[in-house]
Amino acid sequence: MKHLLKLMDCTPEEILGILDLADRLKAERKAGVAHPLLAGKTLGMIFEKSSTRTRVSFETGMYQLGGHALFLSSRDLQIGRGEPVQDTARVLSRYLDGIMIRTFAQEEVENLARYGSIPIVNGLTDFCHPCQVLADLMTIREHKGKLAGLNMCYIGDGNNMANSLIVGGLKMGMHVSVACPKAYRPDPKVMAFTEEYPGMFLCTELPMEAAKDADVIFTDVWASMGQEAEKAERERAFAGYQVNAALLAAAHPGCMVQHCLPAHRGEEITEDVFEAHAAEIFDEAENRLHAQKAVLVTVMK
Repeated sequence: MKHLLKLMDCTPEEILGILDLADRLKAERKAGVAHPLLAGKTLGMIFEKSSTRTRVSFETGMYQLGGHALFLSSRDLQIGRGEPVQDTARVLSRYLDGIMIRTFAQEEVENLARYGSIPIVNGLTDFCHPCQVLADLMTIREHKGKLAGLNMCYIGDGNNMANSLIVGGLKMGMHVSVACPKAYRPDPKVMAFTEEYPGMFLCTELPMEAAKDADVIFTDVWASMGQEAEKAERERAFAGYQVNAALLAAAHPGCMVQHCLPAHRGEEITEDVFEAHAAEIFDEAENRLHAQKAVLVTVMK
């Protein structure tokens, strides 16, 4: 496995390998055991979209692995002034041992991998968010002891989170249901992917139908970064797509709730549900660190 561009590219065995390594690295860290597996290596982190969790977890992760992380804002790079991505890829490949990029277009990530000669990790695009979903899968397995056979539910916008949760969940043998308005369904490429898993996927406009017997429920903000101008329109469209006590009543007893953060309490999730499941949600946030360290070791070691 040379890159992590999207979960569609990964085999189930590769995903499980990352999750197993993440569990080991987390346990070692908690036990005070150092693991300088990337000593002397440098990760360039390109941010065309700002972030809290992505920057801090990748930067900390590289430090804990014995390497160095270099923050590269698009404002400071020639790529932000029109330099072709293929040139940036070839230049940075001469300096760095790997690149993590958080950007808008999936094509930009794919082109970095196509023209560069070092590992590329997708920190987020408008199409997918593979690192977050690896952390999500890690968290579910920690709490439930397994992935295969569980019912995963996602409520809200069919965005990059929905796309990656669908792919990751199905590849891990989970039954996946998604509830979203018709105009905000997941990407057509992802919907086509689900056809490879007959009987394991449901896309509906009815949140209660999606939440029935769920073992874990996910949600995300109604208006993601760059969609602020659509906020009022999206609030109207998603008014019935809230994770609340009534929705959880349709789920399996002991259902987990997960949120990639930041959360808008009172919109996609109620305050009481968020706080009741805060331990799980912040385990999920912490696991970004461990899952991403496992990704970096897998592609860079």
